[in-house]
Amino acid sequence: MKEAMYYKKGDNKDVYCVLCPHYCKIRDGNAGKCKVRKNIDGTLYTLNYGKVTSYSYDPIEKKPLYHFYPGTSIFSVGSFGCNLGCDFCQNWEIVYEESLMMDISEDEIITLSKAKDSIGIAYTYNEPSIWFEYVLDISKKIKEESLKNVMVTNGYINEEPLRELLPYVDAMNIDLKSIEDSFYKSICKGSIDPVIRTIEIASKDIHVEVTTMLIDGENASFDEIRRLAQRIAEVDPSIPLHLSRYFPAYKMKLPSTNIETLIQAKNIAKKFLDYVYIGNVWGVDNNSYCPKCYNKLVDRHLNGEIVGVENGKCKKCQYTLNFKY
Repeated sequence: MKEAMYYKKGDNKDVYCVLCPHYCKIRDGNAGKCKVRKNIDGTLYTLNYGKVTSYSYDPIEKKPLYHFYPGTSIFSVGSFGCNLGCDFCQNWEIVYEESLMMDISEDEIITLSKAKDSIGIAYTYNEPSIWFEYVLDISKKIKEESLKNVMVTNGYINEEPLRELLPYVDAMNIDLKSIEDSFYKSICKGSIDPVIRTIEIASKDIHVEVTTMLIDGENASFDEIRRLAQRIAEVDPSIPLHLSRYFPAYKMKLPSTNIETLIQAKNIAKKFLDYVYIGNVWGVDNNSYCPKCYNKLVDRHLNGEIVGVENGKCKKCQYTLNFKY
């Protein structure tokens, strides 16, 4: 265990966690909503520091990040716990259940992040923002090695800790679960405003892509897709949006998303955003194209090969593109 950052002490050994927008009041002996920040005798400790439940080497596109070093590999690592409670959680076994954990030293993490042509570390699987202390410590060392730090996050973090972390993070894929706050409250046990704020703040400093998992009858109406795309475009129309197919998981047993829903949603979103992709569907065209002349920029049939980008611009029409490579 390690003493947590971002909390305040109260009366009678109570503590108030201020890492995320839940602002949990935690009594002695109890943990917050995330289950990984525990009050022990009036001091808040993080229970997941250095605790790893999953790791692997993945294509960067699997995060998904399509405009950040396309075609490369990254070492992915995660712990346990989450500060949201999504009924459709795809990784619920490691988020909510007792999972096999291992302690991996900082030196081992750095060694693994350099192996197999990896460009760095992706903090993923569970919610990395509640792994805050460990991610902050490791990400500083990764930057010293001239490697990349990537977070796959729900964006549910307060502004002060977010700004402390951002100088050491190179890219984020941020889950925007829905454009409706009612969806966040009823299905995810959170709220939308902090997530929008994270997208706004992070996109000014680092590379950001957004993922929305579409669920028929819940967050996939065409009006909702239009408003979601418009809201992202208000931040920056060049932010890539990934519309991901839902499959039944955890508490939600609704049928998998209709593929036609995803196709139509992509067509709607592309009226407002430069880059829209469909995820969790085999066989769709997820190459990248120039928003201006439709020249192919990245061929993902060829493992993410950059074919139409030069000096940050489209080779054909010289349109300035949102790519890091």
